[in-house]
Amino acid sequence: MAYDEQLAERVRGLVAREPALSEQTMFGGLAFLIGGNMAVAVSGQGGLLVHVDPVDGTTLIATTPAEPMEMRGREMKGWLRVAAADVASDEELETWVGRGVSYARSLPAK
Repeated sequence: MAYDEQLAERVRGLVAREPALSEQTMFGGLAFLIGGNMAVAVSGQGGLLVHVDPVDGTTLIATTPAEPMEMRGREMKGWLRVAAADVASDEELETWVGRGVSYARSLPAK
């Protein structure tokens, strides 16, 4: 499945002014990186992948619709999957993209 290009455009609109922004295909989708660190990706499986502080990830999984991202059957700490329905509104999308951007900014540039 190709990633949702409309969702990618919505994300692009939110991150366009970020310094050191780049886009890269990864995880079967389109990732938005800040300083070489992935902030958020539009997933080829639908919805978003959001990179957050692993400490916050556990709380977000318990208190939001986010689910842990799994790769090859293993849960990836600090990586969340957010369904397309949970970022349908601009407010929801801005919240999730903001979480990923904030975490990516906190990491040393690659």
